[in-house]
Amino acid sequence: MKLRALVLASLLIPITVCADTPEQAAAQKSQEAMKEFGMTLKATLQAAMKEGGAMQAIPVCHTEAPKIAQQMSAKHGVDIHRTSLKPRATPPTEWEMAVLEGFEKDKAAGKPVAELVWKEVVEVDGKPTLRMMKAIGTEDVCLTCHGAAIDPAVMAKIQALYPHDRATGFKAGDMRGAFSVSAPLAAAQ
Repeated sequence: MKLRALVLASLLIPITVCADTPEQAAAQKSQEAMKEFGMTLKATLQAAMKEGGAMQAIPVCHTEAPKIAQQMSAKHGVDIHRTSLKPRATPPTEWEMAVLEGFEKDKAAGKPVAELVWKEVVEVDGKPTLRMMKAIGTEDVCLTCHGAAIDPAVMAKIQALYPHDRATGFKAGDMRGAFSVSAPLAAAQ
């Protein structure tokens, strides 16, 4: 009888199941995609810089960065890219522009670039979608191609590949841009 009472009592104890909501799952996938994209691109650029300096790194950014973004998008089931208020290749959409401007205000108010993250759930083509952005800080190595004093040969190569480039004049610690991710919630379940 005691065993039966114990079994019945155990059925009344609420069991907590660790299940993510679709939004949490999509956010996790988005964060993983941003982290892997950033690490992969940084390692690829560092290898190119070591091999041949900025002249070798510029083509990597031009051709390899979009390929890495496509690979990360496919691997994580999201759409990921980089954008900036001063873009070199991918101008921001209207919503990305608003987020980037908000990031700049937060940075001006003292928030570290590494902590600038934003997300929202919206409907895209009738489907709930998580939009998420994370700021990208400007490191010293970035200044070779994105700073105020760029070698003339490097600048000529940048202008040849990006005739409408606006991605210069940055200082270390500036917000260079952001990773932007869209993740369908249904796919995150």
